[in-house]
Amino acid sequence: MKWIEIIGFIGATLSGITFLPQVYRTWKLKSAKDLSLTMLLIILTSNIIWLIYAFAKIDYAIIYANIFIGICASIILYYKLSFR
Repeated sequence: MKWIEIIGFIGATLSGITFLPQVYRTWKLKSAKDLSLTMLLIILTSNIIWLIYAFAKIDYAIIYANIFIGICASIILYYKLSFR
């Protein structure tokens, strides 16, 4: 693996980690009322578009980042809809 790919995976990991505190907080409080449904839908739509691009370019760091972020955003969306 080239050094630039390692940098890409480090960046992808850090981007994904930014969502983990929100996932944890939402789960712990059993509330997502302060989170915007529109924001979550935009994030998920963005992830889908980025994944299409990344698969076309065969860019594993972008694929990894967007799967990671997509999973976190999906969990938060699930909590948003479940904890009403």
